[in-house]
Amino acid sequence: MDDRFNTIAGWTLFGGIVALGFASVSRHYFEADKAHRPHEMGYAIEGVAVEGDGGAAAVPLPNLLAAADPAKGEAIFAKCKACHTIDQGGANGIGPNLYGIMGKPIGKHAAGFAYSGDLAGHGGNWDFANMDAWLTSPKKFASGTKMSFPGLSSPEDRANIILYLNAQGSNLPLPAPEAAPAAEGDAAGPPAATSGDAAGAAEASEKPGAAAAGAANQPIPGSDSANPGTNRAVGSTAKQ
Repeated sequence: MDDRFNTIAGWTLFGGIVALGFASVSRHYFEADKAHRPHEMGYAIEGVAVEGDGGAAAVPLPNLLAAADPAKGEAIFAKCKACHTIDQGGANGIGPNLYGIMGKPIGKHAAGFAYSGDLAGHGGNWDFANMDAWLTSPKKFASGTKMSFPGLSSPEDRANIILYLNAQGSNLPLPAPEAAPAAEGDAAGPPAATSGDAAGAAEASEKPGAAAAGAANQPIPGSDSANPGTNRAVGSTAKQ
């Protein structure tokens, strides 16, 4: 009885080992012609900058402001009206009244409004750079701010709304746009003339006079340069 049980158990174990071996071999066989899954999905597209690799240089804020449109800024400000008024003498709402905010101290411009401690203690004024940073991400500008607005990701939208805010009772002078960096070839300028080039130019300027002098010294065909009288004789003969 025990021998029969051992035999059955042995064959069962052997069959399991054989089945496992066949499964492994068949998997390698059927997947041999399949491409392996890459560690990083996707592929790079030529000419497209990858985030974190630098990409194109950002347009300076003064240049964005120079090209901004306050009418577009007013349209963007429509989403801010749920919390802010911007009319002169307007009341504070969930957020402070924003009339004349540009150039005013940060966290102090609207009388009677309860600013967060982080914003009130930030320091500085609402200049163009600070307003751009605030509109990019209020939480990064002042982590304890009560404002729940996530910010504007578009630099052009921020420039438009800043220009609109500046036109509402502030009118700060816009910063001068920054000049575009000169190309490497333009910066180098034309090559300087060498001493050899100057000598060549001088020699070329002297050639017309030299050629004229040489032509004057050349004998007239049919004449005898060594005997000027012959020339006159030939000339008189030709006249006859």
